Amino acid sequence: MRGQDTTLERLSVDRRLEEALAHGPDPLHIAEVSKLAEKTGMRYAESAQALLEQAAEQHH
Repeated sequence: MRGQDTTLERLSVDRRLEEALAHGPDPLHIAEVSKLAEKTGMRYAESAQALLEQAAEQHH
């Protein structure tokens, strides 16, 4: 990963958001799959929901 702009943390965040987008912004699912605290799962779910809404707005 040396010399790359991508970090392991960025990849991890991206994977969690991808999971939330693929299975819906369910905070408990995200927390369970990613082994996160429920509050952290909620933050990812909120981010995924915002991304979904933004995509819907751009589509119309």
